[in-house]
Amino acid sequence: MGILSFDKLPANTLVGADWRTFKETVRDREIDPGYRTKYRVTKAVCRLLSAAAPIQEKRYEKMLADKPLENPPVFILGHWRSGTTFTHNVLSCDRHFGYVTTYQTVFPHLMLWGQPFFKTVMNWLIPSKRPTDNVVLGPDLPQEEEFAMTNLLPYSYYDFWFFPRHQREYAEKYLLFKGMTREQMEEFRRKYVQLVKIALWNTGGTQFLSKNPPHTAHVRELLEIFPDAKFIYLIRNPYTVFESTRKFYDKTIRSLMLQNFSEEEMESAILDIYTWMYDKYEADKKLVPQGNLFEMKFEDFEADPVGMAGKIYSSLGLQGFEEARPAMEKYTGQSYNKNKYRYQDRTVRLVEEHWGYALKQWDYGLAR
Repeated sequence: MGILSFDKLPANTLVGADWRTFKETVRDREIDPGYRTKYRVTKAVCRLLSAAAPIQEKRYEKMLADKPLENPPVFILGHWRSGTTFTHNVLSCDRHFGYVTTYQTVFPHLMLWGQPFFKTVMNWLIPSKRPTDNVVLGPDLPQEEEFAMTNLLPYSYYDFWFFPRHQREYAEKYLLFKGMTREQMEEFRRKYVQLVKIALWNTGGTQFLSKNPPHTAHVRELLEIFPDAKFIYLIRNPYTVFESTRKFYDKTIRSLMLQNFSEEEMESAILDIYTWMYDKYEADKKLVPQGNLFEMKFEDFEADPVGMAGKIYSSLGLQGFEEARPAMEKYTGQSYNKNKYRYQDRTVRLVEEHWGYALKQWDYGLAR
């Protein structure tokens, strides 16, 4: 699988958007020279595939719209590069959990029909591993749903992957939800519930398991949709998070972006957005009902993933851990490439100047 590499993708993930979302996302945005061919290919494929979106809407209304959720969703929270992917992969070994797949993130409008064909094409084309850490990719594997949201409505923070010079603007509007209208928030809620129901139908799960870093700033808004939702929050050594996020952005964004940006812009945005998201989470977590929030250091989970998974199940009142344990043990017995970081003096200075509050609150230092 995977005849293409990330740096040679001829289009970006907006190929799976509906036409209205595509048009509003790119409106008033500059496409830089060097990316115009990618933009045209993306636009052409999107225009073709988006004709199928009304078919799915009709099938959704008939099949799933009125079907209630059996269990409250479980949300894995944490800043990018805080171990949310590994945690998601471990917990999703429990087959009672349903989740958004990589295929659904790219083609959310081609779920209830046409999926076998388009999934085969996707499996043939997409890279087999993530460029930053060699995590295996595949159409049916768990993925974060924010990429799907970029294709469902034009109000996603991940629009910055396409237009990185507007990252701060997207963060204020769609990460912190500042200035969103009532109609826009209602559309966000409606589309998100639709995403969850289709994901459960697709994976055969009875409880939705989300891994979506932007949701770290959406606790209040998620509770408005799912009052009994459960949350798992991960924190990781901020020195590592900074180095890893910078590397992740640099490698991933180049396969998606339609305009250039400077490393200084990216670095400054990383430093500020970490704080914005951290502060909103700390303010909103007080709204979570007692017993519905489990916080942990990723280093503790990484050291004993199955044991920590048991603690998560016990703390949040989740069922089925013993049945899922063998699959979790099998998955965690596999090796994966763990990036090692040697922190530059400049990194240490920036993290201590900007994220000192996190170092202090969670007792982190250079040794860990």
